[in-house]
Amino acid sequence: MFANAVDGCRIAYQVQEGASGNRSALLLLAGQSNNHHWWDPVRADFGRTTITLDYRGTGDSDKPDEIYSTPGFAEDAVAVLDDLGLDRVDVYGTSMGGRVAQWLAILHPERVRGLVLGCTSPGRSHGFERSQEIRRALSVRDQVERDAVLIDLMYTPEWAARNPGPYPVLGDTAMPAYAKGRHLVASNNHDAWDGLDTIQAPTLVLHGTDDVFSPAANAQVLADRIPNARAELLPGARHAYFHEFRRTASPLVTDFLAAL
Repeated sequence: MFANAVDGCRIAYQVQEGASGNRSALLLLAGQSNNHHWWDPVRADFGRTTITLDYRGTGDSDKPDEIYSTPGFAEDAVAVLDDLGLDRVDVYGTSMGGRVAQWLAILHPERVRGLVLGCTSPGRSHGFERSQEIRRALSVRDQVERDAVLIDLMYTPEWAARNPGPYPVLGDTAMPAYAKGRHLVASNNHDAWDGLDTIQAPTLVLHGTDDVFSPAANAQVLADRIPNARAELLPGARHAYFHEFRRTASPLVTDFLAAL
């Protein structure tokens, strides 16, 4: 299925029906340079209808070679909700998806019932960024070497040894190089600080204590800035806490949203 963004870009989206009831649908927003497959391992955990999308530049969506931004990705998400005729949903974004979710809640408060932000950051002016050492490690040209670095940032070595993959969080391999660059710039330029204190939706912030890809200190910064927010840290978890630690993380999300 496709929605048409304001500028005419086609945004691919996917709907997985869940249990019936009065619970609102859950919009899931993936990380940088990833498509909807990011959520494959845990999508069924939430027991409700879930909606995913392929960001522009990824998956089956159009891939214009133009400036991308996290507010722009949020507007693309609104186009998907409009296409589905959904006025209000719960939103769960992780990594760059958490940055997009921030803007969705800031720019369109009436569309967000409950908000979950995972392993993410408020952005440039007040966020804690990864070290230059990690940035250099991720800049290597060899794909196998770069994937090894990413796997170590995403998962604990013990879990990765027991679960050899494939891993759905290492990026959309079919993305054009220019689109990957556009995603990187969009995520790096994110700065929602001035709008975070206007968020109206009850908010849960989740983060792994051992996440150095998006440092765990960001969790409390977000929780302190967003009204009616609280942070939960998952001991020992790295960036892909929602996958490796799903037995803890997914119930935290479902219980939080069920209580709203």
